[in-house]
Amino acid sequence: MERLPLEICMKIFCFLDYQHLAVAQQVCTKWKLMASDNALWSNLFKERWGGDHAAFYAPIGSKSWKDVYEVQDRCDRVGVGLKIIREGSDYYLVHQGEIQRYLGSRKNREQATRHKGHTLSSERDLTGEDSLAEERSCRGILDKILFFIGDLEVASVDAKRSRVI
Repeated sequence: MERLPLEICMKIFCFLDYQHLAVAQQVCTKWKLMASDNALWSNLFKERWGGDHAAFYAPIGSKSWKDVYEVQDRCDRVGVGLKIIREGSDYYLVHQGEIQRYLGSRKNREQATRHKGHTLSSERDLTGEDSLAEERSCRGILDKILFFIGDLEVASVDAKRSRVI
């Protein structure tokens, strides 16, 4: 595809669905630019939700059709209320399909937990203060609670899906 003209590459990309476009964006910079094309995402949006929705949800300001597509897809998957969702090993606070806040990653938490014992004891020795260690401990507990709630949401959605199927 390196030597193909841009027009032909774009025609090929028109045959991809949203999941394959997202994967194509990770191949190289050129593919990222091509797979982020507004016309591609606009067509995908219209195919999935129809022209009426496309007119209503048309991007405003600096948003692209890809952004609008992702928000609408997230609304379909998790609903429009305030939710904690897990995508891969990352957790997000979502409202009306929009990511409001990144809550953290289970991967980073597990890596930090492995090193935590050494770090906290050495911090206490150097500073002589337990407040820093106590603050990190509280933050760790809050993270675990958020991750638990996120896992509970995912399990609940999976259970509902299996009942329907």
